[in-house]
Amino acid sequence: MGKGKYTKTEKSWMFYDWANSAYSIIITTAVFPIFYKSVATEAGVGLTQSTAYLGYTVAIATFILAMIGPILGTIADYKGLKKKFFFAFFLLGSLSTVSLAFVPEGTWLPLLIIYTITAIGFHGANIFYDAFLVDVTPEEKMDEVSSRGFGLGYIGSTIPFIISIAIILLAKQEVIPLSTTVATKLAFVITGIWWFTFTIPMLKNVVQIHAIEREPNILASSFRRLGETFKEIKKYRTVFIFLLAYFFYIDGVGTIISMSTAYGTDLGIEPTDLLIVLFVTQVVAAPFAILYGRLAQRFSVKTMLYVGIFVYIIVCIYAFFLSTTLDFWILAMLVATSQGGIQALSRSYFAQLVPKEKSNEFFGFYNIFGKFASVMGPLLLGVTATLTGSSAYGVFSLVILFIIGGILLRMVPKPESEIAA
Repeated sequence: MGKGKYTKTEKSWMFYDWANSAYSIIITTAVFPIFYKSVATEAGVGLTQSTAYLGYTVAIATFILAMIGPILGTIADYKGLKKKFFFAFFLLGSLSTVSLAFVPEGTWLPLLIIYTITAIGFHGANIFYDAFLVDVTPEEKMDEVSSRGFGLGYIGSTIPFIISIAIILLAKQEVIPLSTTVATKLAFVITGIWWFTFTIPMLKNVVQIHAIEREPNILASSFRRLGETFKEIKKYRTVFIFLLAYFFYIDGVGTIISMSTAYGTDLGIEPTDLLIVLFVTQVVAAPFAILYGRLAQRFSVKTMLYVGIFVYIIVCIYAFFLSTTLDFWILAMLVATSQGGIQALSRSYFAQLVPKEKSNEFFGFYNIFGKFASVMGPLLLGVTATLTGSSAYGVFSLVILFIIGGILLRMVPKPESEIAA
């Protein structure tokens, strides 16, 4: 990276990925699911059933966000409101993450309730964070900046993850005078503090540039504007075809991320092995996320999205036959090559397609399509696991979603920035 390649605003925006990715790995993917599974098991809940309950919880949280996303995004398009909404959700997410540490021992239902609140804060803040992409960088740099953000996120998340895992393992080996439960709860506190602290550059240096002038009745006007967007849906045909494609393929991506450790636990993989695998996954994913951004400049964004979809199809098929810790390692490394890239390029591709002054409104739709997909995926996995008694069938069923997403993506024209190039 050459000196001065990124502006202070771009760096501050990218740094939020560094801040909130600790939540993604510790709460969404690694420590919390393992902790929840152990608490639920001790309370007499079966392995498959506890996985299903976690799937239902993810579905509830994402359904709530899907309902409020577009209208909040539409309101936030008014001048001066985007950062206020971002701050409110970020604060909700980071503080509720810390509060996970204060849930009484042995109670699994309160854990899931607080987890729902953390997810609403995390994903709600991301609506406005993603929409800020149009304010911090020009179109020709969006793919690179978005991918670099994901890369920083993977790198940054490894630091609190290593600290948390070290504390948990040392407690487990009785090297430090803490129980494993207390050590795990300390990881939740570390996550919330890390998230809060490293969001400060974003709050200080990123401002809303593209906006709509405020009107007398903001709420009523927002509903009116939202209705006008639906009436003019043909005008935004390209955007909505992309959202439909995104709906299908991101469903599989999100479900695999949020349910991977629960699935590994069902297969009998030791918690320590799971945590080590997930740590290495973060390390490997960082350069691949950046690589996706660079390859997108050479081969086009759509081409790299197809690559990501294909890799995930292989992941779903391989997961069906997974039986050993080595299999889980192979699966995790496959996921690491593409999970950051497919998310980063989806974000930047969409940012290039939407009108900048309505970015929050459209990222609200981006959120609702992504969240409805996240309702469908975990529900599909949960119901299939309950009916068949095997989580493997639920993971395998995600293949069809990636195939449909890839087919729909072919119908989306290139963004103007690629055509100009």
